[in-house]
Amino acid sequence: MRIACIATSTVPSRTANSVQVMKVCQAFTQLDHEVRLWLPGRTPRLSWEALSQHYGLREQFDVAWMRSLRRGRKYDFCLRAVQAARRWKAHVFYLWPLQAAALASSLGYPSLLELHDRPQGRLGPYLFRCALRGSGLQRVLPITAALENYLAQKYDTTLGAPFSIISPMGVDLERYQDLPSAEEARRALNLRESVTVGYTGHLYPGRGIELLFELARLNPYLAFVWAGGEPAAIERWRKKLRDAEIKNVQLLGFVPNDRLPLVHAACDIFLMPYARRITVSSGGDTARFASPMKVFEYFAARRAVISSDLPVLREVLNESNALLVPPEDVQAWHGALQKLVSDTARREKLAGQAGLDASKYSWRRRAQNALAGIEV
Repeated sequence: MRIACIATSTVPSRTANSVQVMKVCQAFTQLDHEVRLWLPGRTPRLSWEALSQHYGLREQFDVAWMRSLRRGRKYDFCLRAVQAARRWKAHVFYLWPLQAAALASSLGYPSLLELHDRPQGRLGPYLFRCALRGSGLQRVLPITAALENYLAQKYDTTLGAPFSIISPMGVDLERYQDLPSAEEARRALNLRESVTVGYTGHLYPGRGIELLFELARLNPYLAFVWAGGEPAAIERWRKKLRDAEIKNVQLLGFVPNDRLPLVHAACDIFLMPYARRITVSSGGDTARFASPMKVFEYFAARRAVISSDLPVLREVLNESNALLVPPEDVQAWHGALQKLVSDTARREKLAGQAGLDASKYSWRRRAQNALAGIEV
């Protein structure tokens, strides 16, 4: 099957949405489909080898960049990308932008629409309704049940299988097979040998970095590893740690995706201290509908997880695979962390269940579910 993927992510970049787009395209390729991805912008001076290291890719697929007018707000790009995909004779259009979904569905092109948040802006709801009314839309893929329920109520439409398939984020399970022990991974990364508490991801507001800071201050005998973040944010937190004389935190900065499993292997416990408001790269709040990729990466690494107890995260997390703690409650988090550090058996039990649950969330399985029953 020829699958035309259209996204408005910036590639290459460090945003989670660009990682997710590349992983989805790879998964379709792994299923022996012919994939071409259209993206806005100029073709980067970057080899596929460099791109694959940045995104942790093992399979190559076609990527076409198209220039987009700044004032076009990606509408010009989506129009040209849909036209190009049609000329390419795509069997299915796999779409992230609502502009592309409204156009492709209205023209009757077989389309799948992946949604990470509510349709927003002045025209977002209108475009979503256009996509629903068109004859081409065959499937909606919200990333959480919370988002599916919101869409069904807000737009007075019937959502549910097979038309709507809930599609949480995923993980490359094969890259987490045969990981080194935590001690071996720490040696490879030149990290301090100690019980190691990890966090990977951006340092945006709402990610709980202030809470991570307090936990490091309260637990000087533990080693903390923070991987990710933009240079300005990294330097800001490095200064705060230095001013507070907190010496047990190592900021690794940006880690290419192909090296991320090694960083995960080096940790004994992972933290997901989301606040009640979660900021993403665009500045929006996704606390009601988020499906963080790090959940599935932490699970695949077979490590214990402590997470904020947010309703949407309970779609994946429960008491058997994670410790769930009230958001922003430093003392509760401190107690939970001490409990896992001192109780090795509990830590191993949570890690074992997390590893078993990870098998349900591979990118490849997600792609199979997305295409199941699609007729072209």
